[in-house]
Amino acid sequence: MRRLLLGAVGVVMVAPFFYMLSVSFMGEAELLRWPPPLLPSSPTTDNYAAALAALPYTRVLLNTAILAGCVMIGQVLTSAAAGYAFARMRFPGRDGIWTALLAMLAIPAIVLLIPRYLMIEALGWVDTYPGLISTELVSVWSIFLMRQAFVMLPGDVEDAARLDGAGEWTLFWRVALPLARPAVAAVAMLAFMDQWRNFLWPLVITRTARMEVAEVALAHLHMSYAGNWPYQIAAAVLVTLPVLVVCLFAQRYVMQGACFTGARVRL
Repeated sequence: MRRLLLGAVGVVMVAPFFYMLSVSFMGEAELLRWPPPLLPSSPTTDNYAAALAALPYTRVLLNTAILAGCVMIGQVLTSAAAGYAFARMRFPGRDGIWTALLAMLAIPAIVLLIPRYLMIEALGWVDTYPGLISTELVSVWSIFLMRQAFVMLPGDVEDAARLDGAGEWTLFWRVALPLARPAVAAVAMLAFMDQWRNFLWPLVITRTARMEVAEVALAHLHMSYAGNWPYQIAAAVLVTLPVLVVCLFAQRYVMQGACFTGARVRL
């Protein structure tokens, strides 16, 4: 019974994507019939050809991959370093800083939009990769995740390495970080997926078509072809496919990281 229930929930979850895929192969006139068909009677790839012609797919894909890849690497490094410091090191004001970081999770991202833009504009980084990437390199949620991962690690291995003369950097880089690989993989994949669908900040900080990322390019395509839904959905499928492939391959690592960090939470 449990498997049937989980299977039914799974079907409900993936049904919108499969319908989107089906609509992308329909003609515009076919979709306007009532009731709308679930499957195309005469599948066509013309929508994909037209979407590739109108959407600068290669450039958009490159911009989005650069944003997601750089932010993924940056968040892994900053979150691992900060998480290790909060979990293992003792320094003045640690508990107060940790409490302030957790409180920041309650602040809506849109509240910080104008201050972030003013700082990037003052640096002259509007419509550049540094302006697009730099404000996303630190994630409080990822720091929390990595801190919990390091808290879960047994201290015996680190104590043994410390007796052998290892310093804090060696303990972090060669001992603790390899043991926390499931959490690192989870942080990396979540950061990648989050930035692939990032819309608001790229919309604000970019000015030209050469810097557009996936979500911004799709929004502009929607404004230009608002009446042709199969055409728009074909473009959305093209943009979604790369991250879908990454999600399918990374699902196991994300689940391992969630189980690894969620086994016991200590604040």
